[in-house]
Amino acid sequence: MNEVLEELQWRGLIAQHTDLDALSDALDEGPVTYYCGFDPTAPSLHHGHLVAVKVMRHLQMAGHKALALVGGATGLIGDPRDKGERTLNTKDVVAGWAEALRSQLESLLDFTGDNPAQIVNNLDWTEQLSAVDFLRDLGKNFRMGTMLSKDIVARRLASEEGISFTEFSYQILQANDYLELFRRYGCTLELGGNDQWGNLIGGMDLIHKLEGESVHVLTNPLITKADGTKFGKTEGGAIWLNPEMFSPYKFYQFWLNTADEDVIHMLKVFTFLSREEIEELEVAVQERPGAREAQRALAEAVTTWVHGAEATERVRNASAALFGRSDIAGLDEQTLRDAVAELPQAEISLGTPFVQAFVDAGLEKGLGAARRTIASGGLSVNNVKLTDNELVCSDEHVLPGGIVLLRKGKKNLAVAYIK
Repeated sequence: MNEVLEELQWRGLIAQHTDLDALSDALDEGPVTYYCGFDPTAPSLHHGHLVAVKVMRHLQMAGHKALALVGGATGLIGDPRDKGERTLNTKDVVAGWAEALRSQLESLLDFTGDNPAQIVNNLDWTEQLSAVDFLRDLGKNFRMGTMLSKDIVARRLASEEGISFTEFSYQILQANDYLELFRRYGCTLELGGNDQWGNLIGGMDLIHKLEGESVHVLTNPLITKADGTKFGKTEGGAIWLNPEMFSPYKFYQFWLNTADEDVIHMLKVFTFLSREEIEELEVAVQERPGAREAQRALAEAVTTWVHGAEATERVRNASAALFGRSDIAGLDEQTLRDAVAELPQAEISLGTPFVQAFVDAGLEKGLGAARRTIASGGLSVNNVKLTDNELVCSDEHVLPGGIVLLRKGKKNLAVAYIK
């Protein structure tokens, strides 16, 4: 089997395929042009999109030609989903989101060197279609029975809400994307999530009908945890790649908190670490689970890929400072704010006794309890042990952003904001 396909299989990145042997032969013969589509249904990609981008990047590193399709047209329509009809966003909103996705994809794939990736937008050809062209040139090639039998369509038809013709027609538009890319760029491989299998097959069939050529489809699996549940959302929702929607600090912590039973699988899926490096980390998980070496490697690799090495260094420093392993005063304001955003909070004024601040932040039940903990060496301010029961908050204690970090013991943290 072709080397890059073997690598994808080892990493658990292949779910379904049309003819793996034929695809392997095609990849062996020379560069294959392939594409994956990303619809702008939100202002950012999320961590789930990284799986498809990872497959794209592996193929690109093996010398094949990457087309990243931003769905400026299909994003206006909306891919059918289980939860009912999507809200149709305005053209201006979708165009803005499409540009945001373009920018993110440009940072995740390689657009330089001898084999640069290329961004395409399906609005370029879809907006040229008239209703008559859509029905005559495309619609006549699709059988209603096949379209109605697709899993998502069948489920929506059986629901109380049903499905609109708008969303029902999405599969024709996606099939046409593959046809257009085949004609314009010689694209012969479409990638996508496993839930897109039916739509991907539709494009393959359309090319065979109109061009008489055989092309390929390959899907990546839905990433699940060891217990079978979906790997992903936090209490706050999706793991967005946009740092303004999900801070690099929270992003880093999300990967750092991966369970031992899941971390090796996630290293294979989401990082470019070699087999040897991952196998070494697997031994570390078994022999030194408390060190969390694999989790740190995962968090650093994915955060660096998405946000860059400088952001990773900032959040790593913030994490170390937050838990008393380095100087918290050296952090910049935004990183510090991100690091303390999930902590219990209190609002105090300059001149407030720290014993009162610990009570206000919920770390102590009363002033007497706070004084007793100080006597036993259990309270600290900005990682400096508090020894004076009467010490009050002054300018020298205030970190960038009006923040004062309060700690009880090693793990109980809170933040006081200066009014």
